[in-house]
Amino acid sequence: MPEKKAQLEKFVEEKKDGVIITIYVKPGANREALVVEGGDLVFYTTEIPEKGRANAVLIRFLVKNLKVSSSKIDIVYGVRDRVKKVLIRDAKIEDIIDKLRMIISS
Repeated sequence: MPEKKAQLEKFVEEKKDGVIITIYVKPGANREALVVEGGDLVFYTTEIPEKGRANAVLIRFLVKNLKVSSSKIDIVYGVRDRVKKVLIRDAKIEDIIDKLRMIISS
């Protein structure tokens, strides 16, 4: 699976305070899933993009699947946009890529 890891590396960036993941959010879907699609890391959610509901679902999904505390996750760019940059504090890029690979393959 080295090709899948390389594919995920373009969505993940290591910073001094953690790891940034770039995610495109598609609200109003019929499922919740994180997939690589058309060159983007895409999060499908059943929520509508109203009053931060889609953002809240994205954070809950990441907390559950990356197994990190919600206090370690912040949307640092794109709170009101479809493209979001999510900071996972105190994380290692290799760990995040491995966890993302597991989420996407399941």
